[in-house]
Amino acid sequence: MSYMVLRIPHTKYYIRYTRPMPIPVNEPVITAEAKKYVNEALDAGWISSAGKYIGLFEKEFANFLGVKHAITASNGTAALHLALLALGMKEGDEVIVPAFTMIASVDAILYTGATPVFVDADPETFNIDVTHIEAKMTARTKAVMPVHLYGHSADMDPILALAKKHNVRIIEDAAEAHGARYKSRLCGSMGTINCFSFYGNKIITTGEGGMVVTDDDVLAARTRALKDLAHVPGRRFWHEEVGYNYRMTNLQAACGLGQLEHVQDFLKTKKWMAEAYAKGLSGVRGLRLPITKSYAENVHWMYAVVVENDCALSRDELCKRLAEHGIDTRPFFFSAPSMPFLSGFAQGESFPVAEDLSQRGFYLPSGLALTSDQLDAVCSAAHSILDAA
Repeated sequence: MSYMVLRIPHTKYYIRYTRPMPIPVNEPVITAEAKKYVNEALDAGWISSAGKYIGLFEKEFANFLGVKHAITASNGTAALHLALLALGMKEGDEVIVPAFTMIASVDAILYTGATPVFVDADPETFNIDVTHIEAKMTARTKAVMPVHLYGHSADMDPILALAKKHNVRIIEDAAEAHGARYKSRLCGSMGTINCFSFYGNKIITTGEGGMVVTDDDVLAARTRALKDLAHVPGRRFWHEEVGYNYRMTNLQAACGLGQLEHVQDFLKTKKWMAEAYAKGLSGVRGLRLPITKSYAENVHWMYAVVVENDCALSRDELCKRLAEHGIDTRPFFFSAPSMPFLSGFAQGESFPVAEDLSQRGFYLPSGLALTSDQLDAVCSAAHSILDAA
């Protein structure tokens, strides 16, 4: 089978492609360091949830964010669950969450028995509309969970001010925002306790994995205990409460550490990608490109676009035609309150922005392995399809 070797923009890495092949919506770059550390862990025999790379990854991720504690978890959803548990969320409590988010944000709230209270999206950034949060607060509100969607920070200052005013906690869901900033502050460093995902499509990946971060010593200790079956300190295998096996493996942490060492290279690649897309798609008819607010440094985890109402093609038809050109895409999340199992949580309410985005938005290929030739092919296909529509 024929193949070609292409260089990943702004890095020293190359990737071999067989032909013909589609342009994937996301493809990771696994660094030489990540492979080296994983092999070292394999050779040492530390392949489970003990080993030196757990502590090293936690230490370096905390340093990267400028926070006191970082605690590894098995995935991003587990990280959110642990954060909520550490805060003591329980039945009767309410957590304010975006109506437009990946469902894991909502699931983690439900795991604790607490109630998700939905707020509609901002039509420009897709994040939680901060002007609607206070109206949803009640005496039962214990936390607000802003989600930094697609690499663009939520508008955090109004959220932090509300939290102080009403004495509630902030849980940042920064799963999609590694390295993104809000007014010079890194996403995931501003809330009471915050969470990251290291799924295979994230900027830093461990395949599956997550991280809980906080400056609070008590919350950090509580998180560490809960993720490891809640062993009583000094009395192993004695348990006085329900715990969880949410541990990351040493192999995953080894991979994460090797990836983290190149996070600045990866962020440069994301910046190049966004700038190249903005230039290549300039003037394309019927497609609204992502914006970046003055308060944000957007890392464009996914290059997220919206089909305009006056476009000649629907979102689904456009994605189908792109697929015919070998270009993989993904639709936006569905609005969370539209899920059948959540129908009882927002009865009589409407979330028009979230519903609209879920019908008209999608991602273009955005992985770290995306090449210049591939990006140009995406832009050319988009122009060709929409100009002829």
